[in-house]
Amino acid sequence: MRHSAAGFLLALLLAAAPAAAEFFEGRVVGVMDGDTIDVLVGQQTRRVRLFGIDTPERGQPWYAKSKGALSKRIFGKEVRVNDVDTDRYGRTVGEVYADNVCVGCELVREGNAWVYRRYTDDPVLYQLEAEARAARRGIWGLPEAQQVPPWEWRRSVSAEPRPRSTGRVAGPRAGPRAGRTWPRRRPGRS
Repeated sequence: MRHSAAGFLLALLLAAAPAAAEFFEGRVVGVMDGDTIDVLVGQQTRRVRLFGIDTPERGQPWYAKSKGALSKRIFGKEVRVNDVDTDRYGRTVGEVYADNVCVGCELVREGNAWVYRRYTDDPVLYQLEAEARAARRGIWGLPEAQQVPPWEWRRSVSAEPRPRSTGRVAGPRAGPRAGRTWPRRRPGRS
């Protein structure tokens, strides 16, 4: 009885203990956009979405500058990632540190990113964004009509009507491969 009670107590304590944060280190080998990177860990590349921030999407004002700021800050560098979650696309969502500096925090401070309100309530990020807005840094220096948060921009783009198909099949010379000839099989060869 004594062993089973001790075992039960130990199991209860282990279940109640907070999980240790999982960190990994690697070199940044790709910058996909302003908040997504590829990190080489050993022989494996892991796609990482920076936690707590959101940056302009392709086609939005400041997209290239935001992506460039992230690239300049960490491309080719060793980073440490605190693995926070996995998103619906299978990417690691993590806090990224380069030279012991929080990369997401710096992007927000510089005005290259919004705080992603849906996923964080970190008061430090909110304060950094407020300071960037007040100083009109980065995104906040754009005309107000262009300061559309990426989550709103994505919603508006997905709500736009798509071109409808006519139902007709393209002719033999239409499309991106028009005029190309393909090698034919020679008789007797498979």
